[in-house]
Order: sequence, then structure tokens, then C-alpha cells
Amino acid sequence: MSQDPSASSGSVPNYRPVGGHAVLVEFGTTIDKRIHDQVVNLDAALKAAPFQGFVEAIPAYASILVCFDSLVADHRTAEAAIAERLAAEVPETIGAMREVEVCYDPDLAPDLAAVAEASGLSPEDVISAHLSGDYSVFMYGFAPGYAYLAGVPKAIQQPRKPAPIRGIAAGSVLIAGPQCLVSTLTMPTGWWIIGRSPTKILDAASNDRPFLFDVGDAVRFRRISRAEFDARRLA
Repeated sequence: MSQDPSASSGSVPNYRPVGGHAVLVEFGTTIDKRIHDQVVNLDAALKAAPFQGFVEAIPAYASILVCFDSLVADHRTAEAAIAERLAAEVPETIGAMREVEVCYDPDLAPDLAAVAEASGLSPEDVISAHLSGDYSVFMYGFAPGYAYLAGVPKAIQQPRKPAPIRGIAAGSVLIAGPQCLVSTLTMPTGWWIIGRSPTKILDAASNDRPFLFDVGDAVRFRRISRAEFDARRLA
């Protein structure tokens, strides 16, 4: 997906039928908060006033998949219902502020020095830049609890690595381009590992709230010492 923030804000959505049970509503093709705000607002409007046959909506960076019961609705009626909600006055959705602790000690941040060198900064400058980012949750995907955040400052943005590395620990704080993510499982990644967090993002035992974040939430990172990290991990 393009990362050009100057691209169209996607004021006129494009509708794409998906199978016989869903419509993909596309507002643009970029990682852009203006576009994502439209995704979040449509998601909120559908939750507040679901149309007959509505099943669920799945938001992404620049689009939202609207699923319906094909015995009750079809693509034409779903698109009409979506257009009605887009035309209505919808209050701006404001997400909660979530805090994520992060320790940047070298053994927990194996790529911090490489990001610093590639960015022409010191490791401390990279840390300061990361902490200053304006982050918000744009989507979930790939693995349970993987919340994709936008807002990494341009000064430290790096393309993905040429190849992924296996066995990266859960809680790793990862960046790639304008995106940031806190991993929830031990998995491979081609993103840059610049820290590790003890904050519980995924609670698999919870039926009510398995994920810490909701799409649209704001996120701030708070630096902690190694002693604090170790204590949180043992708690």
C-alpha cells in the first residue's frame, strides 16, 4: 500500500462485491489518517444503525469489509444502506488513549543500532523519535492481537527487511515504514525490532475483551527501565 500522505482523501468511496455476502468499501489506497477516519466513522455508523441483514464490519487501513446475510440482503441493498449512512451526519469517532510500556535495552532491541545507522541518528535519537510518534490503531490482522499502528515519524521510517527472521519474541516492538506493531506471539518478522514491551496486548483467556486496543484508539509508548520490564514480566 502506498504511504504518500498527500494522496486523495478518498471522499467518494468505491464499492467492490466480495463473494455473495460482503461489500468492500474503499476510501483510498494510502496509509493516511484522513482516509482512515472515514473508515472508522462508517464502522461506528453501521454499529449504531445496522441495516437489515448486517452481520459485521471489518475495518482496514483504507477500506472496510461490510458483511451481510445473503438470505436477507444483497450487494445492491447493502451498498444503498452504506451510502445512506455515509450521507448522514455522523459524529466524529474518538478512540480511547492506550499506553504501552517499552524497554529499549540492546538485548531487547536487536535492530535499534541498525535503524539508527540507516537513519543517520544515534540510538537515543531513534528512541526519542519513536516515543514522539502520533500513533493510532488502524487495523487488526495477520495474527491474533496484531494491531497495526500508523504514526512512526518519518525520521526513523525504514523499509521492511529483505527476508524475515524466525523466532522473534512476543512483546517485540516492531517498525516498518510508517507502521508500528507490538507482537503478541513468537513468530517470524521482517520488521525492525527496536524494543520490547511487557504490556499485555492479547488476553486469550478473556471472552469479553481479548484485545487491549480497538480500531481508532490512540496509542502512546512510555519508556521503562530494564528493572521495570523484568518486574512487569514476573507480575
